[in-house]
Amino acid sequence: MRPIRTFSVSPRLPEKLEPLRELAYNLRWSWNHGATALFRRLDSDLWLASGHNPVRMLGLIAQDRLEDAARDDSFLAHLEGVHRSLQTYLGSPANWYRRAHATATELAAYFSAEFGLTECMPIFAGGLGVLAGDHLKSASDLGVPLVGVGLLYQQGYFQQYLNETGWQQESYEENDFHNLPLVLERAADGSPLTVPVAFPGRTVNAQVWRAQVGRVSLYLLDANIGANSPADRAITHQLYGGDLEMRLQQELLLGIGGCRALGALGIEPTVFHMNEGHSAFLALERVRQLMERHQAPFALAAEAATASLVFTTHTPVPAGHDYFPAPLMERYLGEFARALGLQIGELMALGRANPNDQAEPFCMTVLALRMAAHSNGVSRLHAETSRRMWRNLWPGVPDREIPIGHVSNGVHFCSWVSLEMDQLFERYLGPNWHEDPTDAEIWRRVDQIPAEELWRSHERRRERLVAFSRSRLHRQMQRLGASQAVQDAALEVLDSRALTIGFGRRFATYKRATLILSDPARLARILGDPDRPVQIIFAGKAHPKDEAGKELIRQITRLAAQPEFRRRLVFLEGYDMAVTRYLVQGSDVWLNNPRRPFEASGTSGMKAAANGVLNVSTLDGWWDEAWTDCAGLPEPPGWAIGRGEVYADQHYQDQVEAEALLEVLERDVLPAFYDRGADGLPRRWIAKMKSAQRCLNPFFNTDRMVWEYTERFYLPAADRARRLAADGLGRARELADWKSRVREAWPQVRVERIESSATDHLEVGGELQVRARIHLGQLTPGEVRVELYAGRVDAHGSFIQAAAHVMHPRAAQGESAEFEVSGVPCLASGLQGYTVRVLPQHPDAQSSFLPGLIVWADERARAPHPERVG
Repeated sequence: MRPIRTFSVSPRLPEKLEPLRELAYNLRWSWNHGATALFRRLDSDLWLASGHNPVRMLGLIAQDRLEDAARDDSFLAHLEGVHRSLQTYLGSPANWYRRAHATATELAAYFSAEFGLTECMPIFAGGLGVLAGDHLKSASDLGVPLVGVGLLYQQGYFQQYLNETGWQQESYEENDFHNLPLVLERAADGSPLTVPVAFPGRTVNAQVWRAQVGRVSLYLLDANIGANSPADRAITHQLYGGDLEMRLQQELLLGIGGCRALGALGIEPTVFHMNEGHSAFLALERVRQLMERHQAPFALAAEAATASLVFTTHTPVPAGHDYFPAPLMERYLGEFARALGLQIGELMALGRANPNDQAEPFCMTVLALRMAAHSNGVSRLHAETSRRMWRNLWPGVPDREIPIGHVSNGVHFCSWVSLEMDQLFERYLGPNWHEDPTDAEIWRRVDQIPAEELWRSHERRRERLVAFSRSRLHRQMQRLGASQAVQDAALEVLDSRALTIGFGRRFATYKRATLILSDPARLARILGDPDRPVQIIFAGKAHPKDEAGKELIRQITRLAAQPEFRRRLVFLEGYDMAVTRYLVQGSDVWLNNPRRPFEASGTSGMKAAANGVLNVSTLDGWWDEAWTDCAGLPEPPGWAIGRGEVYADQHYQDQVEAEALLEVLERDVLPAFYDRGADGLPRRWIAKMKSAQRCLNPFFNTDRMVWEYTERFYLPAADRARRLAADGLGRARELADWKSRVREAWPQVRVERIESSATDHLEVGGELQVRARIHLGQLTPGEVRVELYAGRVDAHGSFIQAAAHVMHPRAAQGESAEFEVSGVPCLASGLQGYTVRVLPQHPDAQSSFLPGLIVWADERARAPHPERVG
């Protein structure tokens, strides 16, 4: 039986409590300790029962409790202070962006398939979504003009529980959007605002919800509406659910529907940021919109659209990238291709590493890399890996010059730092630590925190983690129907004084959750040492289809059930943001041991470091960067497992690094933790905690990250897009025509002759002078960039460290021209070499590395010895 009409019911608040409604509907409460304390004060049990959801809590709370609160002067004073703080925050002109760019009119739109803002909105799966949520929060704090765009999933990601054998099971809970901090956007007539996206033989419509994230609006598309068929209503049913066709449908809705939603809301971004390839169809929709607006052909509109696109790739694992077969693409995008003036094969070529390979499927990452003016990985090492992964898109370009840079990830400190640590920072670092966590001078003040206070604060957080773990494990045993003895034993696991290792993340096999368990006998001795006890708390989810990941969880739970591990090793089911907070705030050691180089970043370790938790990690992702940049400190901010070696045999690598991990624990970690002075304080450990915060915190935060995106990408992209769009796309037309002409003329370009001042031997400090004659065909010297490429050469004759030096035109002779460079120094001894390369060049081109357009000299160009310049 279905109702003939539906309506929403909102809580009835006394007038004096009306500010609670505004507080509940602005997600700033999720990173404001005062706001969360206010809701806990109203009803702490209901706050927990509602899943930390103030909107649902206000709808469930007893009316007499609200009336009591409205008569409580102390509560009202607390409410007034929190509400005033929000109003000041929203209205303050003193944010970084307004100070730095007072006259700027840019607006960035940040697209992501998932957003992890708070545990009561489970529309995220893991680190990618949490990073996206932290990005919005820091954009709000900095005042960066930005909106978010995503999908609103009816069930979101799965809830995890374990069966009697320790095997992961999944359940899905329906999200009640009317009991979440969301507002349904409406059209001028008051009806829900909807946007259409064409699917084969039908149109799918989605309504738009808004989540207010401080100063930033996040718009979420929901296809579960009556205008759609039951099958189409399921498009936004589950995050990463369904088959390949469902994934394609979701990504069409996100990219194309998301662009149209912004237009329907009257929002016109100047920059579009694609967080991973899921939203890459927005690039094609932007081209279509510009074609329609300017009556322009595809190539012209594509130049204008590309200038405004930023792309961030997050995964170095090939399986993490979306590929769609040609028949599926033709069925869903055949009409769209024709609207772009393309054949389906031409559209497919945009998503193929080899555009001419008809058998290659369409890759969303390739589309994004081809279309975006700016592309980046999320750590220094990840960018190197990404350049190797996608080198085929830029044939002939050396790996280190492939145009994929990096913006290292960070975390939003106010969302992850514990209340106790926040209070210490306020007291000793000053209130500005919230305003500018990138200021290294502020973090040097951690030395002023008395060791006793820092350690007691940390011990309280460990005690809270242990209490939480016991309660969570007890509930697991109750749900499984375990005996009373087993249930009682769950309340006695762990020791609030023992060295506690935390491991919480997605259970993908390359993250090697069970690496520390490789030698159970040795581990049992370490954990069971009566003088220096150790305990490990695991949490995390495997993808529902990842049987190997689930097997890792089962191995841990089976080992935890053995007598020698029962009190020292636990696995907590139901991994979410709340569990993460307990772990990163209360652990002593944060364990991270992925198989290099498969971890793009790994932000959980940054959250731990912000709370004074020390990292023990392989040199992968962010830790490779952090460990290198903090080298030379008197007390390194943690420990490294190995030195970044990569072995061809992965089994052997696992064996070597498992041994190294246990060796680090026994040789370094345990003595630092348990060596205590007469005052009972582990002085060396505390010194390392402070070292970690001094060295890591100024950089590995999302304020620095968003600042980088803004200064390096958003503002330059907006400026270039504006220039190309001026005068009816005049400069974009000139650029598109130039590219077309260069591609046609490029087969004629070659290096005809190279002459040099070099002999077979030079001394350090000597200089090279090189002249080259380049056959340009129909191109002019000003349309190319000729470079001397010189540097060290290995025993196989390949460059291992080289740099490019611009060669300047001297004279033109018909279809050829001479270029020369002098004064190129030889700075080091050893085998050196040089060659010459030619690239296209245009003042409006984002990069000289246009796919397929690079010419290198070959042996025929070398002048016979001894003919030389000079």
